[in-house]
Amino acid sequence: MTLSTLFSAIAFPEIDPVLVQIGPFAIRWYALAYVAGLIIGWQLMMYFARDKASRITPKQADDFLIWATLGVLLGGRLGYVLFYKPGYYLANPSEIFMIWQGGMSFHGGFLGVVIATILYSRFQKITILDFGDLLATVVPIGLFFGRIANFINAELYGRVSDVPWAMVFPGGGSDARHPSQLYEAALEGALLFVLLLIFRKTRFAEKPGFIMGLFFAGYAIARSVVELFREPDAFLGFLIGGLTMGQLLSLPILVVGLYFMFRPARKTA
Repeated sequence: MTLSTLFSAIAFPEIDPVLVQIGPFAIRWYALAYVAGLIIGWQLMMYFARDKASRITPKQADDFLIWATLGVLLGGRLGYVLFYKPGYYLANPSEIFMIWQGGMSFHGGFLGVVIATILYSRFQKITILDFGDLLATVVPIGLFFGRIANFINAELYGRVSDVPWAMVFPGGGSDARHPSQLYEAALEGALLFVLLLIFRKTRFAEKPGFIMGLFFAGYAIARSVVELFREPDAFLGFLIGGLTMGQLLSLPILVVGLYFMFRPARKTA
């Protein structure tokens, strides 16, 4: 790193990942991010369900919280284990459910929530696409808090850079890097949430599955763009065609999203 880069880099705000610790019991910012995302998303789902145009009732939105929590936690953890470190966890199976040590995959959590949504919709006898549209609207809230927690933990940082807002992350060596966690919070979280809110007020939202598809496509594009600035996982590096694991896993999500957005609407008799 050059001398000019060293002096222009922004100091990383070292926040203790543990908010409160009493003996062996600790409350971590990472855990609070998941709690905040789930609770705020849950409350917003019930708020949107009260709209007279909603095809989902507030009670149906209310009862989904437990299903969503299990989908996020189990899917996110198992996705990380299977997609990123299968060899390590095969050799250390006792660590698979040690979520407090970190290691969650959005793509795994995504699949977990999709499965939970399908099962819950069948259990409640409601249309999957209608429920998916409602749920997709609030998912960026959880993504926003999750990426802020990644920033506090100084993990998943960006590639080496000399931009004025680059930071020297603990564990990232002496080079200043992109704060890619904040890029993801802005794109996958805040911007995508606003985009979904805007489209909820248009005629496109009348087509079941459109909002869900817009979320899928929007997330896949945002994640793929940020991956250009994010440091690839050291144990994986660059994969096929110079793509990262995050980009490869986002490709099928993009395809599914575009399908739901542009598929022909069913004609009614």
